Amino acid sequence: MKYTLDTIPVLDAYRTGCECPLCKMRIQSEDSYIDSMLGAAYMEPDCRVRTNEIGFCSRHFELMYDRRNRLGLALMTHTHMQEVIKSMEGILAGEMPKGGFLASFSRSKGGEETAPAKIRARIGGCVICDDLNNALNRYAYTIAQLYFTHTEFKQLFESSKGFCLPHLALVLEMAGKTLSAEQTKTFQKKVAEIEIENLKRVEGELEWFTLKFDYRNTDKPWGNSKDAVERGINKLMGAIVGEEAALPAHND
Repeated sequence: MKYTLDTIPVLDAYRTGCECPLCKMRIQSEDSYIDSMLGAAYMEPDCRVRTNEIGFCSRHFELMYDRRNRLGLALMTHTHMQEVIKSMEGILAGEMPKGGFLASFSRSKGGEETAPAKIRARIGGCVICDDLNNALNRYAYTIAQLYFTHTEFKQLFESSKGFCLPHLALVLEMAGKTLSAEQTKTFQKKVAEIEIENLKRVEGELEWFTLKFDYRNTDKPWGNSKDAVERGINKLMGAIVGEEAALPAHND
């Protein structure tokens, strides 16, 4: 796969000093894709072909519903449901062995997929998730490339707080695919140094959060530990709780 550089959003994310720049870019991209999907995009033929066939996951259906463009969402949901009905007719009618409808829900002797497996596969896609994954791959590629080519970025990277663990895996994977062997070794060594240092920092802040509940520490300062639980979870799993995980507020 050919990747392209996305220098500006990567630099902007690193300049914020956040716990995981890729989480920052994921949230910004997700917000942008949702707005785009409910804007003019849903009237474009190429977009409708994709949304009709693939649909959306429960998270992105919920987020689009919250934006309250009910007409755009209704149009996409309607034509997607038409495609789903065609698939369901084939899934449910095409697996009718002896024993009738209920028998179609058990695995055949030949090892073919069962109706439940096909139903789950049919509703398992999401246009926005696909776009987000593609964007994050580009951003991870950009991070690995800029480290060796962009002086300001290298400084930002080396003073950063590392990554959440899912995005740590993504960046290391992308570096291994796109850098030379020597560059990969250098990059991985620096990433490991930054990551372990910052995991220990968050662990220490979590410890102090727990110790603050001891009456002997009541009057001692919190330091950076007031939001340590949220940041600890987000460091482990990606930005899923607290302010770091919040999409920008919308008035629509």
